[in-house]
Amino acid sequence: MTYCVGLQLDRGLVFLSDTRTNAGVDNISTYRKMHTWEVPGERTLVLMTAGNLATTQAVVSLLDERNLAAAERTSTLLTAPSMFQAARLIGETLRDVITEQAGSGGKPASTFNATMIFGGQVKGSPPRLYLIYPEGNFIEAQADTPFFQIGETKYGRPILVRAYDREMTFERAVKLLMVSFDSTIRANLSVDAPLDLQIYRNDSFELGYSRRILDTDPDWRAICDGWSDALRNAFDSLQDVTLCR
Repeated sequence: MTYCVGLQLDRGLVFLSDTRTNAGVDNISTYRKMHTWEVPGERTLVLMTAGNLATTQAVVSLLDERNLAAAERTSTLLTAPSMFQAARLIGETLRDVITEQAGSGGKPASTFNATMIFGGQVKGSPPRLYLIYPEGNFIEAQADTPFFQIGETKYGRPILVRAYDREMTFERAVKLLMVSFDSTIRANLSVDAPLDLQIYRNDSFELGYSRRILDTDPDWRAICDGWSDALRNAFDSLQDVTLCR
């Protein structure tokens, strides 16, 4: 399992993903789940993955391979005319990989499922954020649905729903995501640091601030400890329930 979140703000996009991959309690590994591509001044793309590791690695490898031979391809991530077409390419690749693996392995296609968050900007259009499903179809973030989660989503969702604001600064958005990830990590052993952070500022057409957040990171520790203290203080401030005798 994993946990990844993509936020769409008025000023840009924020992505955060964990790196834990497990195939049982005695087989835990660390793999990067955030992948980026850019053509400075023309496009910046970010992809986060959750699900079957073999599937996600195959999809990313195929996308990279096509980029290396862009002149021989009708469409690649580096030549797609729009974010919509780039998302369509990723969706088709994901569907094809799942179908191929299921056919050769004799197992249900669901065994090889994966979901992805894809965001960025291609010159000539505004930034976009998509959630891509195993079937290859996808949806786009809108005003009513301004963020996407994949993986272990339920523990970190409440704070996003309560505190998200499109006008918030990048610094505040990262703090919000850290709280969301802290809640998830404390509740589920299949999600853990290090975390990978990527920020994209609208119309910059270049990868912005990025950071690997270790468990010992001072900002991470301050947010986690401060959130725990704040929750305990908020709980203590509530009046006790009167029980009938």
